[in-house]
Amino acid sequence: MKRIILLLLTLLCVGATYAQSPLNNKADNIIGTYSGKQDNDKFKVKIVKLKDGTYRGQVTWLEHSTDAKGNKLLDTKNPDKRLRSTPADRIVLFSGLKYNEKKKHWSDTKIYDPQRGIRANMTAEFSSDGRLKIKGSLFGISESVYWDKEK
Repeated sequence: MKRIILLLLTLLCVGATYAQSPLNNKADNIIGTYSGKQDNDKFKVKIVKLKDGTYRGQVTWLEHSTDAKGNKLLDTKNPDKRLRSTPADRIVLFSGLKYNEKKKHWSDTKIYDPQRGIRANMTAEFSSDGRLKIKGSLFGISESVYWDKEK
């Protein structure tokens, strides 16, 4: 009986290893431009590596970047009043993202949700289908979105 349990546990561990994307094995694999959608908002985010070795993600395009009158949409819900005049298609979503070699994911920063005006703890990792999974957690509540890397 103990052998069967040990065999099942071994198979589960091996299966979990293969289910994880090989894109998670190298820190710089996260660099690039991604397209995503939240509610009805389509957007593009560019992730770059900073001089300190961390990563920053910034919106570079919004499907709807102006209001009905043609005025540029601004980051009006930002809790930092100095940033409320930032055009919505130039918002920095996160900065200081670090790669965790042991866990094979990126973390240790907060992601900003401009639709709600909140910041949440962030982790990022590639799913087995190659999409970047962004997970935000705040007060024990988590939400995940998936971004597609553009070629």
